[in-house]
Amino acid sequence: MKKLQRVVVALAATAMMGGAAGVAQADPTGDPTYRDIVGVGSDTTQSVMNGLADAITVNGVKVLGSYDAVGASPIITKDPAALPACSLTRPANSGEGVNALVAAQDGSTNCVQFARSSSNNSANYPGKNLTYVPFAVDAVTYVVRSDSTISKKLTTAQLKSIYNCTAPGVGTTYKPLLPKFGSGTRNFFLQSLGLTNSATYTTQFPCVADKDGTGADIEENTGTFLTLPQHLAPYSIAVYQSQVNGVAPSVQGKAVLSTLNGISPTSLNTSSSFKRDVYNVVPTGKLGTAPYNTVFVGGNSQICLNSDLIKKYGFGTATNCGDTVIVTP
Repeated sequence: MKKLQRVVVALAATAMMGGAAGVAQADPTGDPTYRDIVGVGSDTTQSVMNGLADAITVNGVKVLGSYDAVGASPIITKDPAALPACSLTRPANSGEGVNALVAAQDGSTNCVQFARSSSNNSANYPGKNLTYVPFAVDAVTYVVRSDSTISKKLTTAQLKSIYNCTAPGVGTTYKPLLPKFGSGTRNFFLQSLGLTNSATYTTQFPCVADKDGTGADIEENTGTFLTLPQHLAPYSIAVYQSQVNGVAPSVQGKAVLSTLNGISPTSLNTSSSFKRDVYNVVPTGKLGTAPYNTVFVGGNSQICLNSDLIKKYGFGTATNCGDTVIVTP
């Protein structure tokens, strides 16, 4: 616990030195109201992309517009006077974000220009000509409530037995939760456990829930959904750190990060067991044109050069930041 406190203090100091106070704004704020490059999707990367959208300019003008996964819906992403059709249901996760990008490209609406994704689900979009551009490193562990008796030092094998409903005490000692289907964190977590993600996962494994007691979908990286001491759920380490340090909305509730495979959740994400790259998904045909090439592509892109800001939000730096090798089949 003392180590966690030290990390929290250090991260808070980094945030203050970064010069950006307060929680990152949800959805674009300030001028211009409507941005050239609009992004939707992942809850995991929404706050860091909001921060980057505020920091990155072209000729002194903000060009990135990042819309949160949760909020009022529909969203209007372009000036209605120019593109009256750019009103869409707010995408709630990585999968829905990429779907919105595909729909925009297929329909030639130009309402969405990139998608935030916390998993590489490129194989799900054959023929869609998308590139998954990594920009940071995250890691996933599990959370329990602070008043829980569940061990905060589980292994991959133990977590797998809980999430495939074979562990002793499932349903009584353990009541595992998952974010709604389409969540990149859900997909990555289950894959890391050697389990197959599907929309019917909770039907196949009925000890697991992806809805709360009211029937509402469980949102990823939102600790307030853990309402019982028996609950546990996957959680982004970067998002948790940004929540407790006030640079992202404080929705962790009573959730606390747990140690996975003996590796402290306060270690750098690059040292964690369930390490992952996080991505901005961009139409492949746009990567050679401005401002896409200067914002997203290569280690000297504007996103990659903002490594201090990326670290402020709890993410690790990616050695492959800006790579364009991951494309849809």
